[in-house]
Amino acid sequence: MILLSTESLEWYWLHRIFLFAKEAWFYGVDLSISFDNFDTLDVDYIKKISDEIWIKVLSISAPSQKVTETIIDKILAMAVTLWTQVITFFPPHFSDKDTTWYKQYLPKVKKTSNLSIAVKNVSPEFLFFIIPARKNASLMEIKKITGDTSFDLANSVDIMKDSSFLWNSIKNVYLSDSIWDKKWLLLWTSVWTTSNLPIESLLMKLKASSYNWLFSLKLNPKELWAWNEDKVLNNLKSCIEYYEKYFSDK
Repeated sequence: MILLSTESLEWYWLHRIFLFAKEAWFYGVDLSISFDNFDTLDVDYIKKISDEIWIKVLSISAPSQKVTETIIDKILAMAVTLWTQVITFFPPHFSDKDTTWYKQYLPKVKKTSNLSIAVKNVSPEFLFFIIPARKNASLMEIKKITGDTSFDLANSVDIMKDSSFLWNSIKNVYLSDSIWDKKWLLLWTSVWTTSNLPIESLLMKLKASSYNWLFSLKLNPKELWAWNEDKVLNNLKSCIEYYEKYFSDK
């Protein structure tokens, strides 16, 4: 099942993003929560537009920083209301002082919840060249927090190797292309130039192994020409066509 990440069109109101997802024939939406966008935390509003447009919020991506046990509880309550299947968390940021929510609370929540509580892989970035930007963020560490992971292709140096390591733990694959230092590009970018990512090989591998969890299209809004609604819709439909060469939600 392929979803549209709301982060791909973050310049729009959620209502319009949900409409884009419906019009382009996405199966549902990955709701990217941001503390800078209060609508992404308003579960009554989200439930209303989800019901009106008939598009499901099957995945929620937690904020990338400043997560607490209270925030986790709120997201869990949202997920129950919205009938969400997967919630994805980032490893703690360097600036996060309290990280007990990560190593202690998430595993506890996982044991008592029917939801998939996943941790996402992140880029190996460093502050001042030596300090990791994320704590406890190696593939081995994120895999053992809850046993579930989400795999963001843009954050992987070697998507075939990394996906093989995370394999049975993957519950959501964030799809995008990448060229050199440019991330979250349209999926067919590699047709026109050299891509860093063997996306087609990965999709064929997932298909052969009967992967039946989620995909989420996560792109840079500029890639979708977010200032032009017609081009947005055409680009989204092209991404769906690319995906449906290997998987079909119909």
